[in-house]
Amino acid sequence: MRRVVITGAGTVNPLGHDVAQTFAVMAEGRGAIGPLDLPDVERLSVRIGAQVRGWDAGLHLERGVMAAADRFAQMALVAGAQAMAQSGLVVEEGLDCGVILGTAGGGLQTTDDSYRAVYAEGKNRVHPLTVPKLMASAGASHLSMAHGMRGPVFTVSTACASSNHAMGLAFQMIRSGAARAVLTGGAEAMLCFGGIKAWEGLRVMSQRACRPFSRTRDGMVQGEGAAVFVFEEREAALARGAEVLAEVAGFAMTSDAGDLVAPSAEGAARAMAGALRDGGIAAGDVGYINAHGTGTAANDRTEAAAIRAVFGDAPPPVSSTKAMHGHIIGGTGAVEALACLMALREGVLAPTIGFEEADPDCALDVVPNEARRARVEVALSNAFAFGGLNAVLAFRRA
Repeated sequence: MRRVVITGAGTVNPLGHDVAQTFAVMAEGRGAIGPLDLPDVERLSVRIGAQVRGWDAGLHLERGVMAAADRFAQMALVAGAQAMAQSGLVVEEGLDCGVILGTAGGGLQTTDDSYRAVYAEGKNRVHPLTVPKLMASAGASHLSMAHGMRGPVFTVSTACASSNHAMGLAFQMIRSGAARAVLTGGAEAMLCFGGIKAWEGLRVMSQRACRPFSRTRDGMVQGEGAAVFVFEEREAALARGAEVLAEVAGFAMTSDAGDLVAPSAEGAARAMAGALRDGGIAAGDVGYINAHGTGTAANDRTEAAAIRAVFGDAPPPVSSTKAMHGHIIGGTGAVEALACLMALREGVLAPTIGFEEADPDCALDVVPNEARRARVEVALSNAFAFGGLNAVLAFRRA
C-alpha cells in the first residue's frame, strides 16, 4: 500500500493565526481562554472561552466569499490556503485530489444569527444564502472550489472526533490509491450564544479554566478554530521535491456502542491499539500522546485508564492542549495534530497548563505547565467523542 505524508499545514485558532505562531505559543505554554465577547453574554452562566481574537477574515478572502461563508468555513479557507502554499501541491485537473473536512456543527454562527433575526428581532426574512452557509458540507465545498479539487469532497460530522475521522479517511483514501492528495482537517465556530447555551445544559462546562488531568478540574471550556493539512502520496511528494512534515503512519476508529455521553476505556484502548497495529508500531516506539483530555472527570479518568491499558505502567508523556486553546469540538483533533507535528519536528512537547494537583486516578506524566524537550519518533492523537465514537491517528517523524 502507498505511504502517506503531510506536506502542508495551516491554521487559524485561538493560539495563533498560522502554524508558526501556534507552535510558539504552545511552546511558551500560554493559554487563550478568557472572557467571552459576544451578544447577550450576560445571559450565559458560562462566560469564558477560547475565541480567535484579532483576526480579520476580510484581509484574506474576497467580499463575495465572505458573504457566502460562515465563520467556520472562513477559517477553514484561510487555513487551507496556508497549507497549500507550504505544500506547493500542483493540482492540475484536480480529478485525483479531494477534500475531507471535519465539523460537528457546521455553520452555527449563521444558524444563531438567523434564529435571532426571526425570533428575537421579529424579522420575516433571513440572509438569502442562509442554507448554503449553515450546511456542514460548506467548508469542504469552499476548499474544493478555491483549489480546484474535483475528486472526492465531503464532510465528516462525528462530534468531537470529526476531524480525526476526516484525516483518517483521507489517509486511507490515499493509501488505497483512491486519491493522490487530500486537503483535510477540521473547523468549528460554535462560540455563539446558542452554542454556549446548548453546552450549558450538559453541565460539563467550567466557569474558571480547563485543567485536564488535575484533581481540581471542574469541566471543559469551548474554543473555536480550524487546521487544514495537505495529505499526499509519499512517492509523488518526493518526486516533486516537496518537504515532508511528517508521515501519517496509522489510524483506527472504534465505537463504544454503550452510552451517548459516558466514555468507555475499552473503546478508547481499542482505538489506540488499532492505530499502532495499523502502522506496525510498537507501543514502546511512541514518544508522545496528545490526549483528548477535556478536563472532565469522566473523560480524564477513562482516557488515563485506556492509555495505561495499552502502554502499561510506564506510558509515554501525555498532554492536553485543550487547556490552552479550549475544546474546538469538530475541529479539535486537527488543531491538536499541530501539537504532534511540533513534537515530531521541533522536539517540543506542548504542556498541560493549569495543572494544580495530581489525580491518583490519572497516573500519567502530563507534561505539567511547562513544555519539554524530547526526541519523538511517533506521536498519537486521540479523539473520543459523544456517542462513543473514537478515532486515533499515529504520526511518524519524517
